[in-house]
Amino acid sequence: MSAVQPSQKPREEEKRRIFADLTPLRTSADYRRLWFGNTVSWVGQGMTALAISLQVYDITGSAFSVGLVGLCSLVPLVVFGLYGGAIADTVDRRALGLVGATGSAVLSAGLAAAAFAGFHRVWFLYAIVALQAVCNALNSPARSAMIPRLIPPEQLRAANALNSMVMTFGTLVGPSLGGVIVGFAGYQTAYTIDAVAFSASLYAMWRLPSMPPERGGTEGGSSAQGKPRGRERAPVLDGLRFLGTRPNLRATFVSDLFAMILAQPKALFPAVAALWFGGDARTTGLLVAAPAFGALLGGVVSGWQGRIRHHGQAILIAVAAWGLAIAAFGLSRNLWIGLLCLAAAGFADTSSMIFRNTMMQVAAPDEVRGRLQGVFIVVVAGGPRLGDFVAGSVADLTSPVVAITGGGLLCVLAVGVFALYARGFRRYDALDPTP
Repeated sequence: MSAVQPSQKPREEEKRRIFADLTPLRTSADYRRLWFGNTVSWVGQGMTALAISLQVYDITGSAFSVGLVGLCSLVPLVVFGLYGGAIADTVDRRALGLVGATGSAVLSAGLAAAAFAGFHRVWFLYAIVALQAVCNALNSPARSAMIPRLIPPEQLRAANALNSMVMTFGTLVGPSLGGVIVGFAGYQTAYTIDAVAFSASLYAMWRLPSMPPERGGTEGGSSAQGKPRGRERAPVLDGLRFLGTRPNLRATFVSDLFAMILAQPKALFPAVAALWFGGDARTTGLLVAAPAFGALLGGVVSGWQGRIRHHGQAILIAVAAWGLAIAAFGLSRNLWIGLLCLAAAGFADTSSMIFRNTMMQVAAPDEVRGRLQGVFIVVVAGGPRLGDFVAGSVADLTSPVVAITGGGLLCVLAVGVFALYARGFRRYDALDPTP
């Protein structure tokens, strides 16, 4: 390969400052395999999630029954999320990832077989959704804890930006693809494609090296000198105790909860689509898609984040920006302005997520990374649901404007007060990480 000419270097460096840094994909074949497998499985999961919701509605004709699909997924994620993280800190994470991915592939194959056989039972679909959530709760902490072992610490921020693009891409493309496939080829085809997609994830996981947790990880995070810890027990409560004694890591969760609980307008989208914009279900779909589009854009143009050292400060600014964008959405009565506000909120959310994940992976020792990811799953799964309840309750007692705009401004106020208290979090330096 020829050397890069001096005139080409400034252009390449400028692109790195603007667009996502692809260095982890270029330099690590193992990370590239994991990233590819995650991409395929996220799209497949999004496709299957929509297909199951459509099938439940076809069987029952009840929106309430469709809503129970989300509950069947939420409860296992919350219950098993912490235990999945504890298991990931005990056994070979590659083996645990293989178990979770295999379980998901078998469940998708079971859905396809039932659809081909004409076995249409709601209880069966609910059971599959719950078991899929269990597999995800086991698989996700293992996959996340693997990343710091596959790439050097200085590439973690770039890797988390790439991972955020995978999740958002799956959220946007998966359901759309699922709707098209179900409409043209039926449920059995959608479920079969998902099962095949998981086989790609299985192959990628199989090619990874063995990754048992390391004993005696350093405070600075990834350590190549840690020794495998074998099958020692990793109690769930030890992970929570660790988090309780690490104020900077704890602050990443607290600041995220401000956004998820105080300024979460998703539950009100159907109402505001009709009341504010005179729209219908298609308008609601646009409102749901706008934050995801902004989040995807945030991952694509994440190169600028590489110049930021004070990650705690960046998280606080991003959460405050989310609150301001949501507050502005609550005041908008033009659909396109509202969509722009929601896209800005999604952009801020991705920025916050990239820095949060990087802090968890760098500032925590390897032996507790799985349990911290388990806590992260519980917070991410449960926080928005609590936020939906808060927004719905406030809207019923007052109005959607108060719930959305007031919640956004309250989020900004909470971040400001917390910033005064969490001085160490504001000063957190990526070059000298302190949990």
